[in-house]
Amino acid sequence: MARETIASGESPVRALDFAIRASKSFERCAGPGLELATCLHVVAAIHSSLGRLDEAVEALERSILLLEGETGSGQAMAQFSGYMQLGDTCSMIGQLDRSISCYESGLKIQMDVLGESDPRVAETCRYLAEAHVQAMQFDQAEKFCKKTLEIHREHCSPASLTEAADRRLMALIFEAKGDFEPALEQLVLASMSMIANAQDNEVAAIDVSIGDIYLSLCRFDEAVFAYQKALTVFKSTKGESHSSVALVYIRLADLYYRTGKLRESKSYCENALRIYIRPAAGTTAGEIASGLTEISSIYEALNEPEEALKLLQKAVKLLEDIPGQYRTVAGIEAQMGVMFYMVGRYMDAWKSFENAITKLRASGESKSAFFGVVLNQMGLACVQLYKIGDAAKHFEEAREILEREYGTYHSDTLGVYSNLAATYDAMGRVEEAIEILEYILKMREEKLGTANPDVDDEKKRLFELLKEAGRVRNRKGKSLENLIDSNSLKMKKEGKSRWSAFGLRT
Repeated sequence: MARETIASGESPVRALDFAIRASKSFERCAGPGLELATCLHVVAAIHSSLGRLDEAVEALERSILLLEGETGSGQAMAQFSGYMQLGDTCSMIGQLDRSISCYESGLKIQMDVLGESDPRVAETCRYLAEAHVQAMQFDQAEKFCKKTLEIHREHCSPASLTEAADRRLMALIFEAKGDFEPALEQLVLASMSMIANAQDNEVAAIDVSIGDIYLSLCRFDEAVFAYQKALTVFKSTKGESHSSVALVYIRLADLYYRTGKLRESKSYCENALRIYIRPAAGTTAGEIASGLTEISSIYEALNEPEEALKLLQKAVKLLEDIPGQYRTVAGIEAQMGVMFYMVGRYMDAWKSFENAITKLRASGESKSAFFGVVLNQMGLACVQLYKIGDAAKHFEEAREILEREYGTYHSDTLGVYSNLAATYDAMGRVEEAIEILEYILKMREEKLGTANPDVDDEKKRLFELLKEAGRVRNRKGKSLENLIDSNSLKMKKEGKSRWSAFGLRT
């Protein structure tokens, strides 16, 4: 009755009542087993549709436990379904690591029952690859995508649409890893398959991706050609106000900005915005928010931060009520915080970082490197608001995370150390500040050598602080060694006079 109620479009609350009553009947009459577990899957699905994700998780966890130790393929596949549904629900909450763990547990059960080369296993491997991409775990994503391709090549005809979809995913993974030539090769193969199957719109979508690769390789003329090809197809098949057309406009705006044609870049941004203001039917809020976020980045680069901020605020409003968008919204709010900081609106920056940090903690992202970077930015905002104690706490937590995720020598880790030293100095904890600066200098000397400009900068900072404390550095500098490329981009913002002899690092 619950399924019939949902199918008829009646109230999901009524359907949930039927499903819960059915689960109680199964538990009372049949006891723990396959029927009760399957019924709990329905209960969880209705809870999810109502936005009650915690209740959905609870029902799915119970369904999985009910089938522990049960034998038979039916019970195993029901447990597989439970793990996959639980993974989807965790993803909606924003708990990506737990989501991936559930998918992997489901895959193991599925492979035990169906074998390692069943086409259904390929679909689960692809699902896992996409989840790892979302979590920015690209090596793992590549492994599962390769497995998907191997199985589909075994079961599908050459140049199939299925294989083309796999190659597009593989290209996305290669591009994310910076392997642009292999990505381009995968896209060309996928395009050939789509052409063979007369999929004009899909060919155009692949042309956009090919243009992205050419842009990354600074092959600008080839990128323009690929984008214009796609634009012509999208306009003729989907209409001039379709979101696909807006997407190509954004790509062209980015390209013309990079090539110094700022007027053309802004013109294409405005063309895309006109589409998003009056979107075609079927355009999702997520598509519009994604487009607005990309345009805001271009406006920021064009030195129009206020316009960029307006677009980001609109994007947040579109996404904040959509389940599963915690991390995306947090990322946008963190970006807003940085821009508020850049224009001197420090209280607004603090609020944006606070919102981002709260969402990231709630979604289980509090151990990620991204979280550490946001904490560092929050610390900087606290400094500008004279919340020195809070700044120290944020820098300390950021240091712990980045040291674990990036390692001791990473520039971001050392930047947080430098900010923490400045904060300790402002708090009167001079001995701790000196200790940290000596540690930073030691790390930079070991990695960069004593002649590197960054090392010289740290020496000056330490000398000034020691001078204020009436001390000298009683350590000999190291000889030139371990010189490496030091062209990594670092944004330095000098602190005000209260920050002693050294500034803060963003």
